[in-house]
Amino acid sequence: MTTRRPTGARSAAERAATRRLTTAQALLTFLTRQFTERDGIRQRLIAATWGIFGHGNVAGIGQALLEPGVYGAPGTGGGGGGDHTMPYHQGRNEQAMVHAAVGYARQSGRLSAHAVTTSIGPGATNLVTGAALATINRLPVLLLPGDIFATRPADPVLQQLEVPYAGDVSVNDCLRPVSRYFDRITRPEALIPAALAAMRVLADPAETGAVTLALPQDVQAEAYDWPEDFFAERVWRVPRQGPEQRDVHEASALIRSAERPLIIAGGGVHHSAAEPALRALADSTGIPVASTQAGKGSLDHDHPSDVGGIGSTGTATANQLARTADLILGVGTRYTDFTTASGTLFQNPDVRFVNLNVTGFDSHKMGAVSLVGDARTGLQWLHGELRERVLDGERTPAHHVSEAYEQEYRRVKTDWEQQVTRAFTAPDEHARPTQIQVVGALDALFTADDVLINAAGSLPGDLHKLWRARDPRQYHVEYGYSCMGYEIPAAIGVQLAAPERKVWAVVGDGTYLMMPTEIVTAVQEGLPIKVVVLQNHGYASIGGLSGTVGAEGFGTAYRHRAADGTYTGAPLPVDLAANAASLGMRVLTADTVRGLDKVLREARASDVPTCVYVETETADTVSGVPSGQAWWDVPVAETATRPSAISAREEYERQVAARRRHL
Repeated sequence: MTTRRPTGARSAAERAATRRLTTAQALLTFLTRQFTERDGIRQRLIAATWGIFGHGNVAGIGQALLEPGVYGAPGTGGGGGGDHTMPYHQGRNEQAMVHAAVGYARQSGRLSAHAVTTSIGPGATNLVTGAALATINRLPVLLLPGDIFATRPADPVLQQLEVPYAGDVSVNDCLRPVSRYFDRITRPEALIPAALAAMRVLADPAETGAVTLALPQDVQAEAYDWPEDFFAERVWRVPRQGPEQRDVHEASALIRSAERPLIIAGGGVHHSAAEPALRALADSTGIPVASTQAGKGSLDHDHPSDVGGIGSTGTATANQLARTADLILGVGTRYTDFTTASGTLFQNPDVRFVNLNVTGFDSHKMGAVSLVGDARTGLQWLHGELRERVLDGERTPAHHVSEAYEQEYRRVKTDWEQQVTRAFTAPDEHARPTQIQVVGALDALFTADDVLINAAGSLPGDLHKLWRARDPRQYHVEYGYSCMGYEIPAAIGVQLAAPERKVWAVVGDGTYLMMPTEIVTAVQEGLPIKVVVLQNHGYASIGGLSGTVGAEGFGTAYRHRAADGTYTGAPLPVDLAANAASLGMRVLTADTVRGLDKVLREARASDVPTCVYVETETADTVSGVPSGQAWWDVPVAETATRPSAISAREEYERQVAARRRHL
């Protein structure tokens, strides 16, 4: 991670010059002059600021955003008048603003981000969930919450948390464990080192996540004579550091010796724009490529080496290969429990791991040969080692997997694709569609220009198994935190980052009810996002999981109470279509499979925020998605009296016995 400032002679007077600004004005001026650069392409590091104003930031950051000139004028929206303005977006919920910023950062390849400002108190603590999501997914967002008075004119002030044993604790300290960098700016001049440290973390691919600068409300409004050097343009170069060459040699030797190698493509492939390098390696070697949720789309679905999602939500094809693989090459993955099927997936007794990751922490997992470096650079170097080479007069042929192995995984892939097609096919076009058929209709409609966004419920599992990605940026499923309510605000962020694309948020009714508020923002900004709402009357994912772990779906359905006090009565008469319309969306309703196709096409052509409302057929009356044949560890009650829990515990003990630690 390096930073570069423009060169050129400056006089002593220029170097000594100062500018009198408030702390908030200085911070925004500084932010408008921060850039990232990778592969010779430069862009703004902080492209815009989201804000909800209260007494903790209205006179500080709020006033600074209002200032003319370099601070940005009101109403600049998503554009701005050049590199030295600060566009502003008005949000409705603080958590949702962070989700929108994260969606923007992911679509921008982590090279450009948004800031989010809130008042003190509940506005600040509402950031915590969004900050956790950003940090867990390693996506940059700058948080600027207001804070309590640094000068302590009175204690407590409105919304101040009093801690008897510590006078320097505020509710913003909740953000410390979910931030990659945290500082409280108690003096104006303290902003200078803190702001520079914040930019370093945001732009560092190995360190990035949520960055918090807590801003006491009195310090925000306090004036200071700032050195002009603080406002000079800075370019934060994002390097493509390669792994150690000796590690590359060792890794390539392991790959050459493997009979059943498998590549696992994680989110790091996308973050480093390594898709062409991965495709070149797969083309050359024939090694099959499975993908995590974050890595899906690293290869197009129809590439011969793509075998689909891996792990608990993956395909039978990828999981069958993983169970028998003798070499796993993990690229940009952190091996979550879903990817490893809770430690039960990689069953070959001789399996070895090679991990290519920009962070040493992740590259050393699974007892792997560790390649610490940029995914694109590392893949290119590995590819070079696996090509035909002449070293010290000896010829080493190009490496390629055996013809039998290649034919095996391609045959199994073909069988899986046929299962997917059957799952997507509706036998009666006049019937109410199932959730799988809605996914199938979207799959048939989408081109490479569309973006699909999801995060929670049963949809991530269905999508990871079934979706046919056609572009590296098409599949946007947030499954690091799997946060209900992420999808709609994230769609706004993605649309801001990619205005030329068709952006779709697909949600169940449970997720929709969590956070529909940013629909108002989409309407206000004129962003033509599409929101597909699947009404299935409850938490379908947890309801299904509850049944498998012996909890019998307790507390997961949206229904009236029955006479016995349980929630087993009639479905609630909730009209989510009317709700979306009341927030300003155009609403289209599909009652049948045939009608679904029509309204989806109409929504895709719409130039205003549009909701497609579908009441789906319940999962327990229709065949579901084909099994991916992998497990997920959700502990089951060890002692119980109900038969469902006793039976579930027996199955749990059978599955957990297969767990293995890879050392």
